[in-house]
Amino acid sequence: MTSTRTAPALVFDPAAAYPEAGVLRSAAEAGDWPTVSGFFTQFTAPDERSFGVNITMSVPAAEAMLRAVIEREPRSEQARLLLAAQLIEQAWNVRGSGRAAGVSREQFAGMHEHLRRAEQLLIDVTAREPENELAWWLRLTTSLGLELGQSETRRRYDRLAAHHPGFLAAQRNLLQQLCPKWGGSWEAAHTFVRECAAAARPGDPQGVLVAELHLERWLELGPKAGRDHLQQPGVREEITAAASASVLHSAYRSRFGWVSAHSTFAMAFSLIGDLPRAAVHFRALDGRASKAPWHFFPDPAAALAQHRNRALAKG
Repeated sequence: MTSTRTAPALVFDPAAAYPEAGVLRSAAEAGDWPTVSGFFTQFTAPDERSFGVNITMSVPAAEAMLRAVIEREPRSEQARLLLAAQLIEQAWNVRGSGRAAGVSREQFAGMHEHLRRAEQLLIDVTAREPENELAWWLRLTTSLGLELGQSETRRRYDRLAAHHPGFLAAQRNLLQQLCPKWGGSWEAAHTFVRECAAAARPGDPQGVLVAELHLERWLELGPKAGRDHLQQPGVREEITAAASASVLHSAYRSRFGWVSAHSTFAMAFSLIGDLPRAAVHFRALDGRASKAPWHFFPDPAAALAQHRNRALAKG
């Protein structure tokens, strides 16, 4: 059935879906440490806390606040962890988002310098707090960027998962390491994603890993061959089942993850050409959007708008 309702304007700001993000970001910008630190006591689930890290690390002005906290409270593990996250963000900004072949030697050197500083902070945190899931999660990223290898990244993930299984943000990080672009293989990546999905309960968010994996393959293969991959009956059925078991399941609950999950499935079904299923996810978003995975396109906003308009018109 064709939709006649005007589609709402696209909004990438996470505060549009999660008011807590706006409060946390404003506090980080203002140097309000009590409010920033209070976020991480208010929310205790790993994926909720990692969301807070992502918001804070995106605020450059927060660095001065964090250094000031560490100076007066040298044992503040939370401040050290968030400063490490700032350094990781800076490292990737130095590197840029392109493929490795397009990154200069100077960019790699600057990236690695920031990551080594972050790694040292995180080593200290995990030495004092061996079960700190956020520190181990960030150490997956430093391992990836410093090219410490598959075994070391997997060792860090296993340390984390022993205490915090089902931590989606950590599973996403390991998935990146297992992809061929970071020295892994599609077989290893597929095996890991299927293990995560098999261990998940109905309504858990792990189904989005299935869509993310196949979008990584689409990106690696290029537009035409990638679309052919997505349109294979088995792949289409796997993504459909993953959506049904996660974001579309009646038991699905995700305080801070539903926008990126629906965005990922919306893009996957759009590229498959299954417009009715894509439309379900676009309608659930109601104009809200996440940068990932649309950042795979040169102009993410334009690509999203084009695919959404087509899906809502035909689906």
